[in-house]
Amino acid sequence: MGSEVSYTRMIKDLREDSDYTQEYVANYLGTSQTMYARYERGANELPIRHLVKLCQLYGVSSDYILGLSKRIIRN
Repeated sequence: MGSEVSYTRMIKDLREDSDYTQEYVANYLGTSQTMYARYERGANELPIRHLVKLCQLYGVSSDYILGLSKRIIRN
């Protein structure tokens, strides 16, 4: 896989860079902190609806979170 970063690492890095807690992000997504932690660990796959909301929260594209492009900030 080379230097590719998994989406699980990306969502954790974005959360930490934004100084958000797992609980904050989970509440934003409308899920539990436990379930969100499972997304970050890769124990559960991130639903598309949550991917879309995370893109909105962090102002990035889904391609960025998925490791398909460089970071693009939307205003």
